[in-house]
Amino acid sequence: MVKKIALLGATGSIGTSFFKVLSEQSSRLSVTLAAAHSNYQKLCPLALKFRIPKVVFTGVHDPALQALIRSLYTTLQIYFGAPELLLLLAEEDYDIGLNAIGGSAGIEATFAILKRGKDLALANKESLVMGGHLVKKIKADALILPVDSEHSAIFQALGKHPLREVQKLIITASGGAFRTLPLNDFAKITPQMALKHPNWDMGAKVTLDSATMFNKALEVMEAHWLFDMPYAGIEAIIHPQSIIHSLVQYTDGSLLAQMSAPDMCLPILYALSYPQRWASGIVQTDLLSKPELSFEAICPLRYPLYYLGLEVAKAGGILPTVMNAAVEAAMQLFLDEEIGFTQIHPLVEQTVSAATQIPDPELDAIISANTEYFHKCLESGSQYK
Repeated sequence: MVKKIALLGATGSIGTSFFKVLSEQSSRLSVTLAAAHSNYQKLCPLALKFRIPKVVFTGVHDPALQALIRSLYTTLQIYFGAPELLLLLAEEDYDIGLNAIGGSAGIEATFAILKRGKDLALANKESLVMGGHLVKKIKADALILPVDSEHSAIFQALGKHPLREVQKLIITASGGAFRTLPLNDFAKITPQMALKHPNWDMGAKVTLDSATMFNKALEVMEAHWLFDMPYAGIEAIIHPQSIIHSLVQYTDGSLLAQMSAPDMCLPILYALSYPQRWASGIVQTDLLSKPELSFEAICPLRYPLYYLGLEVAKAGGILPTVMNAAVEAAMQLFLDEEIGFTQIHPLVEQTVSAATQIPDPELDAIISANTEYFHKCLESGSQYK
């Protein structure tokens, strides 16, 4: 049977890897709907190549540009705006939604897919970071299949073992672009330096979050909701080679790990093929060609945003949303060279400290707080100029 996919975030790094998988697995997969923010020059040709009938651009609002896109690609059904995407997710024919929308913009799509009762291949951390307590209520019998390499690794290593047999989930981290940079040089970090990841080819947001290790705080939160694991049972460590993607430590002392060359095609393939494993030649790992594997602790002085994220995770409520919004704003300020790299953490900490806690927020409150604190953080950033 061919699995029908709704692909969201089609022109980002996950989308690019997905199309590699689709090229190899075209007899098993088809795309009925693809969405991107605004990159029609990339998505529309792919839609024609892979016979995707409907495409959505959530960030194209100019009527003249909309008319131009439609005139260039007359055989495609083209839609514009986030409301159209949510409507299509509620009505179109698909078996599984792959949500690779970057950042907080992806949470409403996650809810639309799960409310439809469709399985979700999730590459949008923020859906669980901001709304994990709500996702648990609405998922019903739908599967949430992790696409992040770390959570895919845990998912594979857990198998059918009950949680009572698990002592700890161990999430690995590359350490990002500045793992070995002297702390005295952090004030000299430029956006160009921060956007160069040593192991992975990812979008700007994930690459920047890796440089600060905020992405690991997000992944701890995500693992908490995905696997029903208390925060005390989740740990992150640095593994610079990015060969072991995460581990599960069992109560008998055993450690089970998932290993492969760092390539997002593999977790995408597993999420879409689950519960089977489809034969693939895209990712092959030659252990003899790999370097020795090493591990180290996460340094609080080098990665303070990670430890702030752990505090926020345990506090819960609206605070993960506040912190995520503040990080997105601070990263925008950093990329625009309005603040320096070392000013990201104090700006985020200031925004979180000033926030009003909401213990069990509904989706409307989450979306509202996300916008509110994003703009508050941007405004607060002016003091650093």
